[in-house]
Amino acid sequence: MSSEGADEPGWDVSPEDEIAPVVESTGRQVRLWREAAGMRVADFGRAIGYGEDQIRKVERGARIPRADFLDRADEVLNAGGHLRAFKEDMEKARYPKKVRELKMLEERAVELLLYSNHNLHGLLQTPEYARALLGTWRPAYSLDELEGMVAARVARKSIFERSPAPELSFVQEEVTLRRPVGGTMVLRQQLEHMLEVARLPYVELQVMPTARANHPGTGGRIQVLKFGDGTAVGRTDDEFAGRPVSDLRQTRILELRYGIIRAQALTPGESLAFIEQVLGET
Repeated sequence: MSSEGADEPGWDVSPEDEIAPVVESTGRQVRLWREAAGMRVADFGRAIGYGEDQIRKVERGARIPRADFLDRADEVLNAGGHLRAFKEDMEKARYPKKVRELKMLEERAVELLLYSNHNLHGLLQTPEYARALLGTWRPAYSLDELEGMVAARVARKSIFERSPAPELSFVQEEVTLRRPVGGTMVLRQQLEHMLEVARLPYVELQVMPTARANHPGTGGRIQVLKFGDGTAVGRTDDEFAGRPVSDLRQTRILELRYGIIRAQALTPGESLAFIEQVLGET
């Protein structure tokens, strides 16, 4: 059996997840095409490089098939692209529901205003930093859950590859640049990555020095996603029960707070120099 047949974490599906019926439907299609081709599970598994247990899990909807699984199955079973057509849905299915919903909003947004006061924003995180950070949460994630969360966070970074790109504004509290999540090397790589992101033409990354005592970000994170039709969705830690809001009055309050925070932070140029200074000290 090839290495692709190994039981990798992050691809199991919970029966309670609303995406489960889609995964089950995909697995049922795999089984129907396999049976129509007159192939036993063992023979099919050998043909595509997966073990019998993996095949059975996929066919009963307990396992999300990877893109390469669907590609090979489509070819071996002569499915004419019918199985490959499920790849996009299966890639999305891997991620937790909340992350899927957030990624859909980010994909629609034309402008994102993002203030973080405790950790680096997820769109800025390297996989190594994200894994170390998520590993500190309690109760601890299982290996499957942890790898799924990391993969989902990495997938959201496709926003930087969109064309036309959205306008992204980040304001990070100084402490988030200095906390050595994952150790010194992970932090150094993270800071170097932030410098790369900050130089993108559609990104403004600013640092709020700890010495700035009075600004309206003391209540927690602020996120505002603005869409092409003039609507917006916002969220903050200290109001609206931490839930996303779309009411115009509420999103304007968040935009007001963010605007003040942005004005009190270091300029983008000063922030680049500040991050380089922190990197040199790390």
